[in-house]
Amino acid sequence: MGTSVLSLRIDHELLERLREHAAKRGMSVQDYVVRTLIRDDFDERFQSAVDETEKFYGLT
Repeated sequence: MGTSVLSLRIDHELLERLREHAAKRGMSVQDYVVRTLIRDDFDERFQSAVDETEKFYGLT
């Protein structure tokens, strides 16, 4: 199994929030994000966020 690199550009406030959440769990930001992405309910939560964004912008 190979590996890939994912690079993100996020604003400072969001990064600070991620740091706080990760620190509460004794994790690095990278580990926290990966753990969040592999959660069983991530796909459903992500789709819900996409749906809400589309509604906001009037795309649906």
